Amino acid sequence: MTSTRVTSRVLTHASLRIIADGQAASGAYIASPSFSQYGFGWLRDGAYCAMSMDAAGERDSAARFHEWAVAVVLRQAGRIRDIVSRTAGGETVPVEHMLPTRYTLSGEGEEHGDDVWPNFQLDGYGTWLFAFDRHVHGSPSAAEAEAVALVAEYLVATWERPCYDYWEEFGDRVHTSTLAAVAAGLSAAATLLDRPEFGAAAASVVARIEADCVVGGAFVKGPDDARVDASLISLATPFGVFSATDPRMEATIARIQRELMSPSGGVRRYVGDTYYGGSPWMLLTAWLGWHLRLVGDADGYAAARSWVEDHADENGTMAEQITDEPQDPAFVEPWVRRWGPVADPLLWSHAKFLLMEHGA
Repeated sequence: MTSTRVTSRVLTHASLRIIADGQAASGAYIASPSFSQYGFGWLRDGAYCAMSMDAAGERDSAARFHEWAVAVVLRQAGRIRDIVSRTAGGETVPVEHMLPTRYTLSGEGEEHGDDVWPNFQLDGYGTWLFAFDRHVHGSPSAAEAEAVALVAEYLVATWERPCYDYWEEFGDRVHTSTLAAVAAGLSAAATLLDRPEFGAAAASVVARIEADCVVGGAFVKGPDDARVDASLISLATPFGVFSATDPRMEATIARIQRELMSPSGGVRRYVGDTYYGGSPWMLLTAWLGWHLRLVGDADGYAAARSWVEDHADENGTMAEQITDEPQDPAFVEPWVRRWGPVADPLLWSHAKFLLMEHGA
């Protein structure tokens, strides 16, 4: 924790600068410029960065990211059509043939070494569609429409498959937050392209959430995991798949506050997390603050904002997580030995701060 709280004005300027500096000439946003494993562009992280830049009035930056994403998707057009066709024919396409969750900053697939990244995730593709729909405010170009259709068709074909979650974990499971991202993305594609079949597919995804991902009146991590996960905030903020005033959503937020909030007020990912010890994450605390601001909980928003201000460094730089409130202290040092200190800065943290302050 810093000895002197950094003001929100300092954090806003720092966030805009760090996200801008982390945007490659291609338009991609690097996940973190200083962490050994994060020198790539994630569709999910990048989509949130683009949303945050739109919210802060930096629309040119967001536009460059979406141009990069469109080019990435179109480069994968043949692969997507093959996956959709084989899936329609009843084949289970091997995981290693599915689209990756991250790309090089130039938009290519990465070369894998001995430590293969858990790359099959669907949330980033749904999140990109949602963010793109928010950005364009109108009719997409022909190339953009083709990219949107390709991604939507890919999601329709694959959404029922297990994949890795937001945290690149539990690849053998279905995840509620991933389903919500898919539903939001398909709804966006239906609007962008005036294709109601994508809206119908989104409704099917929402029905799966309602049928299999609610326990005790609250949304849970997945059909096979009754824990609460902080990424479940996304079901309402920003995706709006469920209203923030839905009793199940209110119960989910209450569980997050009760079970995932650390003694100092930061928000952890989920109970049992051991990544760098499982301490609170900057972006999750800001994400909760964003949600609480939108629902009119001024005290909750102020508390989240103060926590983020307390845990940024004196220059306004925000890491991925802190490490001084671990759930399991024995797991901090092994991760440091493996990959070095936690990612600092993490662009996604800065994006969530901007959205906490300016996002709708």
